[in-house]
Amino acid sequence: MADSSQEVITSKNSPMPGGLRALRLLIRFTLAMIIMAGAVFHAGCAKDKPVTLRIGTNVWPGYEPLYLARSLGFYENAGIKLVEYPSTSSVIRAYKNNVIEVAAVTMDEALLLAEDDRAGHVILIADFSNGADAVIAKPGIDSISALKGKRVGVETTALGAYMLSRSLESAGLSPKDVSVDPIEINKHENAFKDGLVDAVVTFDPVREKLVAAGGKSLFDSSQMPGEIVDVLYISRDVLDKNGEAVNALVRGWFRALDYLQKNPADAARRVASREKMEPDEYLNTLKGIRFPGIKENLALLSGSDPAFLRGAKTLAKVMKEKNLLRADIDPARLVNQSVVSRASQ
Repeated sequence: MADSSQEVITSKNSPMPGGLRALRLLIRFTLAMIIMAGAVFHAGCAKDKPVTLRIGTNVWPGYEPLYLARSLGFYENAGIKLVEYPSTSSVIRAYKNNVIEVAAVTMDEALLLAEDDRAGHVILIADFSNGADAVIAKPGIDSISALKGKRVGVETTALGAYMLSRSLESAGLSPKDVSVDPIEINKHENAFKDGLVDAVVTFDPVREKLVAAGGKSLFDSSQMPGEIVDVLYISRDVLDKNGEAVNALVRGWFRALDYLQKNPADAARRVASREKMEPDEYLNTLKGIRFPGIKENLALLSGSDPAFLRGAKTLAKVMKEKNLLRADIDPARLVNQSVVSRASQ
C-alpha cells in the first residue's frame, strides 16, 4: 500500500496535492479581487469629481438651503463639499487659512475679509435678517437702557460688535456702558441659562430657544432693516479656476429655495435636525429671514436696485467710524453678478 501511495503522488499525470491546489486557488482568488477592486476604484474616480470647492458655514437657518440642496442631490458629483463650523469666527479663520474656498458670512464680515483679500467677491446675497438676530435678556431686564452696567455675551466678530453697538445706540448707550463677555455662538445658550451673562447678542436657532425659555427680546434686526445681510464670499482666483463648481453651487441654492417654497414641510424635515430643532420650529424661524430670489439677487448685485449697495456703504462707514475696519472699503468693488447671471439663464 505504501508503494502504491507513493506512485500516485509522484505520477506526472496525477492530480496535484490538496494543499498545493488550495494555495494556487487562493492566489488566483486574491489576484481576481485585486483586479476587481482596481476596476471599482477607477470606475468610482471616473464617476465622482474630486472636491474642488469647500463651503464653510456656521449653524444659521438662513444657510440651510445649501444643506437642502445637498439633501436633494443637487450637488451630487459637482465637486462641492459643505463644511460645518460651530461659529462664524471659525468660518472666518478657516477661510483665512485656506481650509475652505467659499465663506458663508454676513456682509460686515465680508468687508473684514476684503481688508486682507483685495480680490475677493460677493457672488450671492443669501438672505436678509429681519428679526432673527436679537439682543435677548434674562427676565427682569425689560429695555436696552436697563443693560447699563450689566454683562452682555457677544461673539467676537464684526457682526457681534456691530449688533451690540447698534442696539445700545438705540438707548443712547455705547459698548463702554456694559461689561462685554466674548462668547462664541455655540456657547450662548449655556452661558445665558447658567447665569454667566445678563444678556446675549445672538441669532437663531439660539434666539428662538432663549425666548422659549423665558428670555426677553430687547432689540432685533427688524429694527435695522437691510443692515444684516448674509452672503457667499469667494476669492477671484478660486472663481476663475473653479467656475463650473461655483455655478453648480449657486444654481443648487436657487433650486433649493424653490423647493423650500413649494414643499416647506419636507424641506424643514430634511434640515431641521442640523439646527437641533423640530421642523415646525425651523419654519417658524424663517419668519425672521428673507431669501431674495434670482431676479432680486441680480438687481441687487448689478446695482440696478441700489438698496443693497447703499446699505453696505452705510455699514462700511459705520464700521470704519467704530474702528471695526482699518481702512475705507467700497462695497461696490466686492460685488460680482456673473455667477447669478449665469444661474438665471
